[in-house]
Amino acid sequence: MSFVRIAAAAEIPPGAARAFALGRYDIALFNVDGRYYALENSCPHQGGPIADGWLEGAEVTCPWHGWCFDVRSGKMTLGDFARITRFAVERRGEDLYVDPEPLEEAP
Repeated sequence: MSFVRIAAAAEIPPGAARAFALGRYDIALFNVDGRYYALENSCPHQGGPIADGWLEGAEVTCPWHGWCFDVRSGKMTLGDFARITRFAVERRGEDLYVDPEPLEEAP
């Protein structure tokens, strides 16, 4: 993994999300109770910007059509037919680093 600094942790308070460009991806970075998760910033339904959605606990709702996903796993919470690509996140001191290559998911 080749991590890239993406933001200061203070830029994303608990319960918030922010979008970043990272290599060939747009990333949505979420803070859930001090733990950070990164997903591709595109809902698999019609490409809605997930970082602009509503975050309640670890569930984000797409702002365009209401599809819901668990930011920890990227899995849809209303069924098992959609998933958002995940990225590894590391906190180093006060900075957040994300691997620009997606995590490989088990089939």
